[in-house]
Amino acid sequence: MADLVVKAAVKEALSDMNVSADFYDALDEEVEELLQDAARRAEQNDRKTVQQRDL
Repeated sequence: MADLVVKAAVKEALSDMNVSADFYDALDEEVEELLQDAARRAEQNDRKTVQQRDL
């Protein structure tokens, strides 16, 4: 699996919080699932373009 999440961006977004190392792996998995679901919805609608509404 590719790293889909930029750690520096997560740290910036959660600047008041500490972030554990395993959080990034879990977040990456969640993002991967979202992307797969969005791609599946686009395909079901005969599109090759993933759009906002696919989320």
